[in-house]
Amino acid sequence: MTVSVMGVEYDALTLHRAAERAAGMIGRKRGGSIVTANTEILRRCLRDSGYAAAINGADMVLADGVGVVYASRILGTPLPGRVAGADLVPLLLERLAGEKGGVFLYGGRPGVAGRAAQRLRQRFPGLRITGTENGYIPSGDDLCLREAVRSADLLLVGLGAPRQELWMRDHRAELTAVMIGVGGLLDVFAGDVPRAPERWQHAGLEWLWRLCREPRRITRMAPLPGVLLRAAAERIGNGAPKGPGRN
Repeated sequence: MTVSVMGVEYDALTLHRAAERAAGMIGRKRGGSIVTANTEILRRCLRDSGYAAAINGADMVLADGVGVVYASRILGTPLPGRVAGADLVPLLLERLAGEKGGVFLYGGRPGVAGRAAQRLRQRFPGLRITGTENGYIPSGDDLCLREAVRSADLLLVGLGAPRQELWMRDHRAELTAVMIGVGGLLDVFAGDVPRAPERWQHAGLEWLWRLCREPRRITRMAPLPGVLLRAAAERIGNGAPKGPGRN
């Protein structure tokens, strides 16, 4: 089942149900794309119908942000809760490690993916890192990247929004690896950026913890309450356009 949040069709899944579905996609070896859509992505979709269509064209769209969950509640169609990519991906890597499966890391600054690979090998013995590549290679060079990914079961795409979602859309038909847009998660895996303490995560305040550490993020976060106001206006009006649906 999906829940429409202002035109973006989110899969109404808990973290563990999402992991089960993603593992099923990986096992079928027919590829697929998973979008972890936070409030910033939702807001961009409200402004860009083409980007919204790319999001809704993914095989799975998960609510990676408490703002999305709050908006769904305001709209009267609540999602089960936040499903963060930072929580989902380790579950999949653990499963892959047990099956001697492979993952390719694509994104981040030069050196980040390599450092992430080293730490992931230690964290998940048995996991095969089939390759790494930074997110700054020229667009024409991604043909070689796509060839290298063919031996992977999972591809982590850390190019940041909106680039990673558009890249996954464009290459969905060419790859048998399941792709997940992970934003800056490779920096976390590399040990360059820490995650919020668990108590902040469980309280839904990871965004606040990051803001305290990186005050410059205020320019990105300041417009986000507008998403909740728009959800409230849509609920009151009960007739706002829904936007493109999932394929």
